[in-house]
Amino acid sequence: MADFGISAGQFVAVVSDKSSPVEALKGLVDKLQVLTGNEGHRSVENINQLLQSAHKESSFDIILLGLVLGSTTLHSAEILTEIARILRPGECLFLKESVETAVDNNSKVKTASKLCSALTLSGLMEVKELQWEPLTPEEVLDRLLFVQITGKKPNFEMGSSSQLKLSITKKSSPSVKPAVDPAAAKLWTLSANDMEDDSMDLIDSDDCPYLGMPGFKPGEKMLLSDSNLHDAEEGPDMGPICSSSQLLSLTSHRGGSSHFLWICSL
Repeated sequence: MADFGISAGQFVAVVSDKSSPVEALKGLVDKLQVLTGNEGHRSVENINQLLQSAHKESSFDIILLGLVLGSTTLHSAEILTEIARILRPGECLFLKESVETAVDNNSKVKTASKLCSALTLSGLMEVKELQWEPLTPEEVLDRLLFVQITGKKPNFEMGSSSQLKLSITKKSSPSVKPAVDPAAAKLWTLSANDMEDDSMDLIDSDDCPYLGMPGFKPGEKMLLSDSNLHDAEEGPDMGPICSSSQLLSLTSHRGGSSHFLWICSL
């Protein structure tokens, strides 16, 4: 018998069925006792009672399923899932089962590939075939062989959860604020008194009204009365005139009781 990587101090479970002779089972357990030593633990389970066993999760380092001489059990999905539950994370199952060499949809016997898929669905990984063994001459004629397969439980408990550690780089804020162009600052802090400054350039948009009037248009001549200018001079600060869609030059010409504003596109 192969030692299956069993070492001293490990906990090993042997799952057998009623078709296995008692002598074969006893011989396997004696060999396991030599491998595990006094610090180890051996547990023998009948496959029909496995689902009702009181084993806790992650109880065994190695589980031998169907490896007792004479075993003929076809392992169900429920049995394979229970095996994965009581196996410790990172440890291995060794399975021996009869398989068909050809696909037969009417047969309960799996092919080797379907058996490997069943082990993967039970929660095991790194599932692979180890070796093939012939059965009796009659069974060989019936396209049946024994296959040994191993599977490993992932390095975490099924159903467990852990918090993901995400590395998020925070944008560093500039330690020094960018310098503000004095001309730009002046442009956005215009008041009504600045309207008399002939050298002032204003920024205007197509729909920006002046004192409730329609928006300026490039090249348009506008006539403002003394009352309009008086409201502009006496009223509160106008704040920012407009956005930066057009740059306009504003020139004031006094002529009697009215003032003409020429709006020119630069």
